[in-house]
Amino acid sequence: MSTCDRSGTEPPSVEESRAAQQQQQQLFHLQRLAALGELVGTTAHEFNNVLMTILNYARLGLRHKDEATRDKALEKILAAAQRAARITSTILASARNRSGNFEPTDLQKLVEDTLVLLERELAKYRITVETQFAPVPPVLAQGNQIQQVLLNLLINARQAMPQGGRLWIRVAHDPASDMVDLVVRDTGCGIPSEQLPHIFEPFFTTKRGPDETGKGGTGLGLAACRQIIEAHRGRIRVESTVGKGTQFTVKLPVARPTPPSETLPSV
Repeated sequence: MSTCDRSGTEPPSVEESRAAQQQQQQLFHLQRLAALGELVGTTAHEFNNVLMTILNYARLGLRHKDEATRDKALEKILAAAQRAARITSTILASARNRSGNFEPTDLQKLVEDTLVLLERELAKYRITVETQFAPVPPVLAQGNQIQQVLLNLLINARQAMPQGGRLWIRVAHDPASDMVDLVVRDTGCGIPSEQLPHIFEPFFTTKRGPDETGKGGTGLGLAACRQIIEAHRGRIRVESTVGKGTQFTVKLPVARPTPPSETLPSV
């Protein structure tokens, strides 16, 4: 019995399958461009905060001639400049490895760099961040793509806690699977059980639209996240309880050194 006889519909042609695959690739390419734009917007916002701090304390130091006030102003300016340097370092790190190559990547450092970009935003929404880092081997990854996944998960978590809450990020090695686990857990509103099977589908979203920061609502983020993780030969899963929160677990393969090629004996 043919496939057509069993299903009652004809299977898609080679051309249709190829066109569908190209459309999907274009869809996720657009999502990655949107994620890059969001990263640029977040960075610009953070830099603006830093510049305002420097300008305000520079004016304060110029207005007041006493040594104590000037010392305080200089300390604040120094702290803001150091923060600006951290943001610049993070952006430069995320700009590396855009050649499409998979390289040994320090996942803990990637998490720390990403939190630098969202530090002020998370504080603004009264979200406490707790990290738990165990010694782990490097993962085989494209760092900028994994950072895109992490940004998406952290922004989703922040949006799930509009009144504030707690965010846990854990990095640990799973020796049984020889993978590194990245866990992001929030105390937000949670996802209804009937929606959980669909959250990784393109265009499916539980959000009504972008929030006041302009983020969220496209329904493409988690679908792109899953595609990226699967391209890394990893896995992503979600657990959620309404009213208690959501946990995403990303598993990425450990980067193993390439064994040296064997030298054939001479004859």
